[in-house]
Amino acid sequence: MPLNMTKIAFRANGVDGLRQRIAAHEAEFRINTRYIPKRHEEMIGGSLYWIVDHAIVGRSEIRAFEKREDGRYDIVLAPELIAVETRPKRAHQGWRYLEEADAPRDLPEGADPGDVLPGRLLNRLTKLGLV
Repeated sequence: MPLNMTKIAFRANGVDGLRQRIAAHEAEFRINTRYIPKRHEEMIGGSLYWIVDHAIVGRSEIRAFEKREDGRYDIVLAPELIAVETRPKRAHQGWRYLEEADAPRDLPEGADPGDVLPGRLLNRLTKLGLV
């Protein structure tokens, strides 16, 4: 079972902005990072779960890790954002590993993700047992 990771969707203007940014790439979507995850080999075939406004909102399949000429690394992703059940997640720097058992489930085919609640509000509603 592949390992997943979480990452902040830096400079994304909400879920729609992230979806548009990813969809603008036809064959693959690349993000770069200074360091490669130590467990990167386990992550190929897994997913990068995107965090927007303190909530996990979607995922993209991890296809590869490639070293660049400048010494940095590219994380090569499928150019698709798959909607998942929104889950609160605190902001963090870089990436964090996410085991399959802890990952949010994909939304069913054709389901409308609707408006995503801000993560802080979602977290409070979850603590109150309202979500």
